Amino acid sequence: MMAEENQQTENNGAVKSAFGAKNRLRLIDAYFSEQNAADITPAKAWAHVYRLLLWVDQTTGLGHCYESDKSQPGKRWYARSLAFHEWVSDALETSPNELAKHIDWLFLRAAEDLAADVIRKAARITARAQAQRKPYEGRGFPRPGEDPELVAIVKEMLGNHLNTEPSPEVWGLLVQRIRQYLTLDNKRKNLVGEGFEDVLSEVIRRTCRRDDLQIHTRRALHELPGFNRARTGDKPNKVDVAAIRPGMRTLVTAKWSVRADREKQFTTDFADYIAAESDRKPFEYVFVTNEFDPARLMRACEQLSGNALMFNHVVHISTDAIKATYGQLNAERGEADSMQHVIKYIDDGRLISLERWLSELCAAT
Repeated sequence: MMAEENQQTENNGAVKSAFGAKNRLRLIDAYFSEQNAADITPAKAWAHVYRLLLWVDQTTGLGHCYESDKSQPGKRWYARSLAFHEWVSDALETSPNELAKHIDWLFLRAAEDLAADVIRKAARITARAQAQRKPYEGRGFPRPGEDPELVAIVKEMLGNHLNTEPSPEVWGLLVQRIRQYLTLDNKRKNLVGEGFEDVLSEVIRRTCRRDDLQIHTRRALHELPGFNRARTGDKPNKVDVAAIRPGMRTLVTAKWSVRADREKQFTTDFADYIAAESDRKPFEYVFVTNEFDPARLMRACEQLSGNALMFNHVVHISTDAIKATYGQLNAERGEADSMQHVIKYIDDGRLISLERWLSELCAAT
């Protein structure tokens, strides 16, 4: 009984920061506890990543694989988003109109925790606010959260369909719910940022199951074996994910998608890793992503450090998804050229799937 109470106290503490690291890890553990152990393998790792993190773009209704503004109906990436949506629906053994129910697990559970925490706080905050407002009763002070413009828009659109006029309290609640819904999408940045690192770490740990493999997430570089501390005054360089086993250290840059500033950061980080290496032993530098932009993937595959490729491996969550999304390229030019290069990198083994990388990592001696 005491253990259950302690666990409940810990859970309550976690959801106070529903999208924070502590609650993310609690939710990821809950997700995997629901899975059959036989299904937690390198071959099915991509599916767990997509179930946990992939989401449906609100403006297209399709699984998100590219920037929303470039994936709208009529634009080139809308056709590719349709192709991706079909592939991932088939691969997860569901129908296109049911896909949303089988993905975005981590975000939706975190949102539920956030909503529950808001409800728990609401009564206490409301009582306190009423006491604070009491000296000003009858003077027409605006209510907390009022948004007359938003209410006017809703009235304009739905006024003829409302049987009764909602009370000010109901309008206020509606405004709060709309604001919460709109701001929630900003929370997703945590899930496709640090959340991707958390999910990848757990996928590695749970699929490899090696006693001699240590997984570190967002660990300072100097805390990893064989790397010196940064110079005094320098900001500590944190490694997204590190997989450490006897005879090999693998430093992973994990980015769900890639921006230009992130591409520049890759080379800066690698230079720091080389400068800090103290054991005079090799280490691997690996890039793991769900990026679909062909030019960005091509640059990652071709990035050099000196006369050698900078990344030992460039890893995509699913190279099958890339091929399905790009589709037939023979009739197209321009952007199709970079897509042809990406497909060649897949065929040549320069761009590999998460399944293949995990299989090699787990089997390494």
